[in-house]
Amino acid sequence: MSLKDCKWMLIVLTLFGLIVLLRNIITEENWKYSMVSAPLDKVQYGNRSSNLTRSLPAFYPNHSYCPHQGLPMSLEEQLEERNLLDSIIWPYPPSGSELLNLSQTSDPAHSLFTIVPSQKDQQWRVGDQLEVEVHLHDYEGRPKRYGGDFLLARLQSPHCRAGVVGQVLDHKNGVYSARLPLLWEGSTRVEVMLVHSSEAIAVLWRLREKRPDRVYFTGEFRRGRLSETTVCNMCLLQDKGPRCNFTDLRTGEPWYCYAPKKLSCEDRISHAKGGYLKGIITSKEALLFQSGVNVKVRINPSTTDTINVLPSRTSEERKEDPVTSGYYYQDSWRPFRDLPMRPFNQAAITQCLTNKLVYLYGDSTMRQWYEYFISVLPELKEFAMYTPKSVGPLMAVDSTHNILVHYRCHAPPIRFDTLMASELRYIANELDGLTGGPDTVVAISIWSHFSTFPAEVYMRRLRQIRKAVVRLLNRSPATAVIVRTGNPQIQRNDISLYNSDWFSLQLNTALRSMFKGLDVLLVDAWQMCVAHHEPHNLHPPRPIIKNMVDLMLSYVCRNGTTNTA
Repeated sequence: MSLKDCKWMLIVLTLFGLIVLLRNIITEENWKYSMVSAPLDKVQYGNRSSNLTRSLPAFYPNHSYCPHQGLPMSLEEQLEERNLLDSIIWPYPPSGSELLNLSQTSDPAHSLFTIVPSQKDQQWRVGDQLEVEVHLHDYEGRPKRYGGDFLLARLQSPHCRAGVVGQVLDHKNGVYSARLPLLWEGSTRVEVMLVHSSEAIAVLWRLREKRPDRVYFTGEFRRGRLSETTVCNMCLLQDKGPRCNFTDLRTGEPWYCYAPKKLSCEDRISHAKGGYLKGIITSKEALLFQSGVNVKVRINPSTTDTINVLPSRTSEERKEDPVTSGYYYQDSWRPFRDLPMRPFNQAAITQCLTNKLVYLYGDSTMRQWYEYFISVLPELKEFAMYTPKSVGPLMAVDSTHNILVHYRCHAPPIRFDTLMASELRYIANELDGLTGGPDTVVAISIWSHFSTFPAEVYMRRLRQIRKAVVRLLNRSPATAVIVRTGNPQIQRNDISLYNSDWFSLQLNTALRSMFKGLDVLLVDAWQMCVAHHEPHNLHPPRPIIKNMVDLMLSYVCRNGTTNTA
């Protein structure tokens, strides 16, 4: 071998050695700080970042949000997820409809509904089913030729303080049918509402699948006087910097934060909602989300919207409706199931919950139940937990009657204000820590904070919670478990882009299927809010909350002798 060849050989070996050395250093650093290889963009650091929004990465998955994250699914779970996804398939507008002008989209002001005449002696009676036909038109008055619009239908009787939700059928040609059960006598009014046009649904579908980063989160890292704030989410781009891996070891639920520059991943102290991304749709698409114009607007009747319902032809009680979960009469919810609904006053609640532990888990709609108990039961004294009331955890005790009520929010992606990292608890893990038994009540509400993610993310979380519920009921069958569905809410300004009722409706479908067949009470918050005369709100008003809690207590004390109001 010549001297020249030896020289080149020496250079190659030296370069190879440097590469191996650098790789070992990087590997050691990644192992030391529990990082996953990924790149940091222009996130501002210091005492607190103020320019996070400007540097947020856009994430565009093909079909699902980081499908490789989380625990691997069994074949049975994969089949279940496929069936759940099939159950929420929504009619998509024809190709090219996204390029339409606003004038060619669904306009509630030009649309009409008609009450179909009764086939039984031209009269409506209790026990019959009312049918309504809805014809959608565009802004120029032309009939729509395809479906996919999101409609709500209900019956209301102000004098009876009654209401019930109807089932809407999409004929996929611009015509819809609404079927509504007639459950009380007297004058009854039909109401049909366009929540979103089919063209708006197409935009929401795209946002859900391709922009789950439109709500972003932050994590604060601190050691002494040095602090850094970085962007966090279930999935972060792998070419924007090192990531701290905070995936839950027991449930496998993924959570990542971009690694701080000067601190360690172990220095994370808190989690917070960062904010909402703006400018995620075009100005043309924004016209589809005008509150009071084409979002949650009532459709007018072609002739009349009112009928008179006569007494039933028979004395037989109405059988349970497979679609309708219940209805209001005299402002009291009447569920269709083998569960007598009873009103509970202060004394009745106390008697029902004496010697019981009540654990409330989830989002702020479950915190409402905790706040209701606190307001109704004067002997229930709150412990000073030194945490914000809007965040928790919260706990109250009635030592006289041996009652404990505890609230804890669910883990990320929780959109609350700042939470200490040590307080981020997954519901499944909390359930596994309960002994359970006839003295234990568990209520769960988890939905709203998942509206910006593809449905698979929510299904994965529910699956882990369901497994934990099954384990709890297996070891302690007498435990009372209550699951609350999501509910409609106000849709002003651009709220629809992050918390649309369409997102919530789809999550509800998955939730119902997930817990079907289990020995749990499903509180249908969706129908309880749609059927009520109060305006929709993320946090339903007190009369609705009282009915939800009364339903819960009717279930908890269904075998007791509680005296009610």
